[in-house]
Order: sequence, then C-alpha cells, then structure tokens
Amino acid sequence: MLVLEEQSTKINWLEIAQQFESIVGAKRVVRTREDLIAYECDGLTSYRQQPEIVVLPKTTEEVSEIVKICDRNSISFVARGSGTGLSGGALPVENSVLIVTALMKKIIEVDLENQRVVVQPGVINNWVTQAVTGAGFYYAPDPSSQIICSIGGNVAENSGGVHCLKYGVTTNHVLGLKLVLPDGSIVDVGGKIPEMPGYDLTGLFVGSEGTLGIATEITLKILKIPEAIHVLLADFASIEAAAEAVSDITGAGIIPAGMEMMDNISINAVEDVVATGCYPRDAVAILLVEVDGSEIEVAENSQRIAEMCRKNGARNITTATDAEQRLRLWKGRKAAFAAAGRLSPDYYVQDGVIPRTKLPFVLNEIENLSKKFGYPIANVFHAGDGNLHPLILYDNSIEGELERVEELGGEILKLCVRVGGSISGEHGIGADKKCYMPEMFSTADLETMSWIRLVFDRQGIANPGKVIPTPRTCGEGAKSQNNHQTNNKFPSIERF
Repeated sequence: MLVLEEQSTKINWLEIAQQFESIVGAKRVVRTREDLIAYECDGLTSYRQQPEIVVLPKTTEEVSEIVKICDRNSISFVARGSGTGLSGGALPVENSVLIVTALMKKIIEVDLENQRVVVQPGVINNWVTQAVTGAGFYYAPDPSSQIICSIGGNVAENSGGVHCLKYGVTTNHVLGLKLVLPDGSIVDVGGKIPEMPGYDLTGLFVGSEGTLGIATEITLKILKIPEAIHVLLADFASIEAAAEAVSDITGAGIIPAGMEMMDNISINAVEDVVATGCYPRDAVAILLVEVDGSEIEVAENSQRIAEMCRKNGARNITTATDAEQRLRLWKGRKAAFAAAGRLSPDYYVQDGVIPRTKLPFVLNEIENLSKKFGYPIANVFHAGDGNLHPLILYDNSIEGELERVEELGGEILKLCVRVGGSISGEHGIGADKKCYMPEMFSTADLETMSWIRLVFDRQGIANPGKVIPTPRTCGEGAKSQNNHQTNNKFPSIERF
C-alpha cells in the first residue's frame, strides 16, 4: 500500500479522466468536487471519503478498459452499485476511482423453462421478480432495501433477507458470473446449470465485497411461486417468550419461508411512519412468520405455529392469506430501518449472527449493554436464522458520540462470537467490521484469505482497506484486546 500511496502523488488525474472519457464519453465521467459529494459514502454515512473520479460504464467491455487503466497506473478502484450497503463496502479510498454500475441495468435473458435469469449488476433486486412474476416465478433473496439495492451489490455482500431462512442467501441463487478481474481481464465462472466441475469460483466471488473484481453479468436462479402462502403475526408480552416460540417452531421441524422479530421500540417507530394498524403498540415483541408450500401443508403448519405461539404466551395472532393482507403485515418490517430515522438524529446498525437457542440470553445482554453505554437500542432481526440487527440510537453532532457507539457495536459483535455466532450475516465486513475479524479468525485463517486475494489482485488495487485487518489500519490491539485466538497478530500482507 505504501507503494500505491507514493505513486498516487505522481498520477496525472486530468490525463486519467481523459482516458476514461475516451471509453465512456465525458457525460459518464464525474470529477467536480460538488458532484463527487453524492459518492463519498454508502449507507454507512458515518464514514466518508471522496474519490478522485467516478466512472459510469454500461458494458462489460467498458468496465474492462476502465480497470485496465487503473491496473497500468496502479490506481485503486472501488465498485459501487446503488450505494445502499451498511458496512462501508463501497466507501471510496483516498486517490481512488469509483466504478459505478448503476447504468448497467439490463435484464439480458429470461429463461423460464430452465428457471434462470441473466442480469447486469445495476438491475434492482425487485426488478427480477417483477420480470418473471407474471409467469408464476420469483427471485427469493429479498433484502429490506430490495426496491433500491442492486444485484451487483447483493452479490458483493452476499445479501440475505426475510426469505433466507428457507431459501438461502444470494450465493444459493447465483449460478454463474461474468467477471472483470483487477487486471482488466474478462472471465466466466460457474454457468447456467447448478452443478459445475472444478473449483467453486462462483462461491468464492459471491461475498468477496469487490476485493476480487467486478461482476458484470450475473446468472440467477428463479423459483416457482408457491401454491399457498400464509403470514402469521403474533404479539408477546416479553422478548423471551417470542424467542422461545422461535425455538419451538424450528425444533418441531417446521422451516418457515421467513421468521422475523421486532421489539417495542421498533414496533412504535414503524407504526408512527407507515401506520400499518397491525402492530400492537403495547406489545413488547412481535413475531412475523411466513409459511409457504402446498395448500394442505401451509394450513397444517399455520395451525401448528399458532399453537406454539399461544403456548409461549402470545396475546393475539393474526393470519393473512391473500397478497394484500400479507403485504400489509410485512410493510412495517420492511420499513423498520427507515422508521428508526424518526427516533433519533442518527442510528448505527450492526449485523451479528447467533444460534437461535441463545436469543433470550443475547437480547438480555444487549439490553444490559444499552444501559451501560447509555444509548437506546431498537432490535429488528431475522429470528429464524439468528441474524440480529440492533439499531443503536444516538446524535452524531455530539462530539465523541460516534466513537462510543462504535465501541458499543463492537461489544455486541464480540458477544455474538462468544456464544458461537458471527460478526456478519448479510451486511458484509467492509470498512466497518474488519478490525473485528480476529475475534472470529486465527492468524492462519486471515493469512489464507490474504493470499487468495493476492492471487486475483497482485497490486492490491481492488477495494483496498476492506475486509482484512492490518496493523496499519486497525493497530496492533485495536478492537481485539481480549482476543485469545490470535494475540492481535495480523496477516503480513500489508497492502490489503
């Protein structure tokens, strides 16, 4: 990285911009300071850095030529889709080029017979379902931001959503990729069939957060719309009771399409904003459970789930069977993050994962941390797979608040790891959580990741400073003082 920093002072940015303009035209190259403000962060707005240049390609060939210029001049580049990521994965780095795929929004092929769709990375998540729903199909991964987040970003972060409990996250629905590697070469990995021989390079790339290259075409698997779908909403007088209901449902062998929980702070926030009229404001927690399949299966499972919720103290249970009713019940959950913006000037969201059986204990510990640090925490999460999204409410205009909130968020991540979980379920590591990677991984683990990255990116120019911690970016003991696995030793590959 030191080499890159020394070279950056010698770069003639005007000449580089002119080279980009020769590829995509002047209108798709952004360089003025005021225009670059729109690109200085992603959904994690507490981290900001303006790129030197923004380029908006429309084709794989344009992306390739842009990356080749970066490679020849040892210029760092960062790929960005819709900019909705919450871990700083699309955060520009100093003296970098931001390659924005928002104009790469073609649905290239729809193959209903083989249940697949080929799209460019700028295609919005919800567009895929809209393109095939008339024929009785849909695309399962559905992040809460699905009406604005792009497929390319979903691939980079391996995004999940409500339906990931039963159907899996993005990697379970990507069959193949056309990639531009960090030297500008174009390769195809995977294919149009589920099983391919050789190394699973598709699986390696999905979730790599732009550190191995840029996906320019993505082959997705689509599913048939189920015969029947029911959504149940149960409200509880305690979070512990709702958590026990979750354990009972999964323990009974029922795999819902989705199972979500919200606490009282979140319930009232969404009712203030979207006014569903469905979420009881006095409930300590609500549980949303969606079941799908055949008519008989759904009817039976809905009844069993309702019984288990009542056994655990559910006060009321509402069941929605038609599309409009289901949408109404889900509306609040989908708007939860946005609604939190009404509760305080700022919020900081984390993305840890825990075993389902640890839900009551971990939620109690989060409440204790909330009291210790003095910040309210709203809890919204994928209860079925233990993916927590605690939203820490604070005011960034107060000096020192962000640092304290980040420390609190770090304690929550460490808690998740201690109970056998993970520091990320779907938001990725990015710039936000890289210093917590040693909480989960040994020095050898991190070294291996670094060497894999080096194979793809010999100069370390693809989204540098993300995912993998180094002493330079995290400090010898930063955020890992109690780490017994690694003794705070980081990989030796400093360029990352």
